[in-house]
Amino acid sequence: LKFEPETMDVISFNSSPMKCIILAPGEGVRMKPLTDNIPKPMLKISGKTILEHVLNYLPDKINRVFLVVGYLHQQIHDYFGHHYRGHKIDYVFQNGKLGTYHALALCRDMINDDEKFIVTYADDLHGAKNFKKCSESENRAILVKEIDNPGRYGVVELNNDEIAVGIEEKPENPKSNLVSTGVLVLDKNIFKYPARQHANGEFYLTDSIGQMIQSGYKFKAIRSNFWLPIGYPEDLK
Repeated sequence: LKFEPETMDVISFNSSPMKCIILAPGEGVRMKPLTDNIPKPMLKISGKTILEHVLNYLPDKINRVFLVVGYLHQQIHDYFGHHYRGHKIDYVFQNGKLGTYHALALCRDMINDDEKFIVTYADDLHGAKNFKKCSESENRAILVKEIDNPGRYGVVELNNDEIAVGIEEKPENPKSNLVSTGVLVLDKNIFKYPARQHANGEFYLTDSIGQMIQSGYKFKAIRSNFWLPIGYPEDLK
């Protein structure tokens, strides 16, 4: 999906506090056998769970977290409870493998019409600076990074003003080496563009973002200085 915006619409968002939705429902199939009895976000790096690292990176202005859980979710709930480092945590359950947009849509009623929020995954590491930059964005935004193998991710095209003009999930022929790292700054307009069902039965958030771009919504690119996607056991090392 590609659209060339003429101007950038500035959104009037509340300055603070801010909410963060963390998507953590997956089974972690590629991480097996490590995830046979442990949900992927609870695997440890340097003595702390992956999800613990993610929560530690969130800026202070984020005072409420919605954790979308599924596979072996009780372990996550028992470990973190409803408060962690000043963040109030609420749990939302996704039943079945229905994709990232479906997981996000479960939180629709928790978001006010006039606020922005951050979306991220529970199994990638980004660092505190990246989350701080996203939390300070006055507009919808996509945290992006140039990588050598873009075809594995959502490939993003930008114009000269660093505004996204296209995004495509796992393309065979990537149009750039710039990809979405999975951290997004969104508003409630995302729910006006429900994702279409993929051939595998899932509903991908990338599809909704693409529809918004095509319809004229502006997404500013924020350049990442650190991104460690954790997809396979060797990534933990």
